[in-house]
Amino acid sequence: MAQVLLFNITGEKRKKIRFLLLKLGIPLRQVPAEDCGRRLGELAGREGFAPETAPEVPAEDAAPFREEMLVMDALEQRQFHALLDGLRQARVPVALKAVLTEHNVHWTAARLRRELAAENEALRRAAGKSVHSGGSR
Repeated sequence: MAQVLLFNITGEKRKKIRFLLLKLGIPLRQVPAEDCGRRLGELAGREGFAPETAPEVPAEDAAPFREEMLVMDALEQRQFHALLDGLRQARVPVALKAVLTEHNVHWTAARLRRELAAENEALRRAAGKSVHSGGSR
C-alpha cells in the first residue's frame, strides 16, 4: 500500500504536504523522533519487521536527527511524479527525499538520513567544481 513517511516536518510545511497527499490519495505517517532507530520496514508496516525481530543497531544508526526527511513507500509511478511535481509547484522544499527499496528497507531512519545527507553533500561539492579549477574533463 502506498504511503509517505515524514520525519521532522511540522507546521505549515506539514499541512501543505498533507493536503497534497490527500489530493493524491496517499496516506501519510508522521514518524516521531524517538523512532529514528527503528528499521524503515518496521516504520512502514512491512511484513517480517516486528520490533522483537529487530537486530541491535549501532548508536549512529539510532540517534535522533533534526533534518526534515520524506520517504516514499510503494508509490505508483504516476503518484511519485505527481508528488514531486506538487511539492515543486507548492514551493515545499524537502532536501532529504528517498524511496523505500529492498536495499534500504532494513536500514534505520537515522542511517537513511546519514546516507542521504552524504549524497547531497557530494552532489553539492561536485556541482561547485569548475572545469577551470583543475577538475578532469
